[in-house]
Amino acid sequence: MKITKITTHPVRIPLRPEYRMVSALGRHEVSEYLLVRVETDAGIDGVGEATIMSRWSGETFWGAQAIVDRVFAPLLIDVDPFDIPAVDGIMDAAAKDNWFAKSAIEMACWDIQGKDAGKPVYELLGGAVRPMSIRCRFSMGAYSEERASSRAAELVARGFTTIKVKVGTGLEDDVRRVRAVRNSIGSDYDIVIDANCGYDAETAIEVANQLGDAGVVLFEQPTPRNDFTGLAKVRSSIDPMVMADDICFDVTHARECLRHDACDVISVYPGKNGGIRKSKEIIDLAAESGVACSVGSNLELDIASAAMCHVVVACENMNIEKFPGDIMGPEYHEFRIVKEPLEISGAEITLTDRPGLGVDVDWALVEQNPVT
Repeated sequence: MKITKITTHPVRIPLRPEYRMVSALGRHEVSEYLLVRVETDAGIDGVGEATIMSRWSGETFWGAQAIVDRVFAPLLIDVDPFDIPAVDGIMDAAAKDNWFAKSAIEMACWDIQGKDAGKPVYELLGGAVRPMSIRCRFSMGAYSEERASSRAAELVARGFTTIKVKVGTGLEDDVRRVRAVRNSIGSDYDIVIDANCGYDAETAIEVANQLGDAGVVLFEQPTPRNDFTGLAKVRSSIDPMVMADDICFDVTHARECLRHDACDVISVYPGKNGGIRKSKEIIDLAAESGVACSVGSNLELDIASAAMCHVVVACENMNIEKFPGDIMGPEYHEFRIVKEPLEISGAEITLTDRPGLGVDVDWALVEQNPVT
């Protein structure tokens, strides 16, 4: 089988007002993402999604579209979509980084393979090692104390048992926000805090110490990107476990995290890692060192969310039972752009056993909501 055509399809979807995100990286109120369609000479096509946020990965919608259309697509014509290492190798040789753009093409190739075999992607990855329904935590923005308190109460009423609170916006406000959430939900639920690189090591340690009685179980990405030494210092100095996320895009970053004993868990997902195969490479490497992985989020739509679910279902070291992840992105948006959306009920998202990624894009709806 050979790739014959790769096309890009922009889509713009506002977040629902009550789900709009505030973090150390700023505000996120509208998603402008890029869908990628890969066609083949066998008449089978696949779809991928580049979940782009310039503040987070450095990629822009316009840059992602240009690099797919003008760099990656011409190089991948006549390449076998079953040869994922070759697809990855061609893109990596042509451009550094561009994680989410690469991932969109790579996940489309997995979609093609699954459709051709009549199997879901998780079967291609070795088969299911956990149920199709995945319990998630909820990622809540850096809201005011009052809003954080009321929102947390709403979330536990909906069935969430782990609430992630965004911090990194200012020590005093962050501490008050987390305490407000704890006072709102009581002691029976877990709280995770996520600084998105918003602190230096000393401030992160101070925040953890001030929240020592607030029952924080996990501190996600407390220190700046590339500061593996700082992350290790935080981990050795605080009681909550530490998750590496914004610091770990590829297997080289994962090796640095492990070499520095910098984290208890690594956040892994295909968009951030440049594809499903590369996510699995990190998961397997972490398993060799006894470090767990979980799944993070960039507020994906159903396509990339499905890819995340396939990785979770197929990879034993995606320890979402102990470290619930984020696969709630479709719920944040005002509408869904697939014909049979992934089922989201309360704190659970459920993957289907349909072939490939298991999602069918509503292209007419995509065309009605372009990025302008």
